[in-house]
Amino acid sequence: MSERKDDMGNRPPEMVDIVSLDTYSLLGLFMGLLAEKAWQTMGLRTKPGTDKIETDLDQARVAIDTASFLAEKVQSRLPEEERRRLEGLMADLKLNYVRLTKTQ
Repeated sequence: MSERKDDMGNRPPEMVDIVSLDTYSLLGLFMGLLAEKAWQTMGLRTKPGTDKIETDLDQARVAIDTASFLAEKVQSRLPEEERRRLEGLMADLKLNYVRLTKTQ
């Protein structure tokens, strides 16, 4: 029997040629990466490849500020549903950052 890979994460990651992406797709990718880095550096998600939680609120602040700046630049070009989702993500990041800085 041949081996069949299922849809439960057993497939290798798909390679994407980011150079071929349009500007708005690249900005979306960057915002996603920055948001994930903000969650990690706030100590709310583990660092990939480890089970470690590391906190660096200075890095979190830079990631949030930069993602927010990019979000402002693309919001007017997004469909309503996507714009609301992006606004919610930015609000969640900012609220969690404020909550964490108040406890220190």
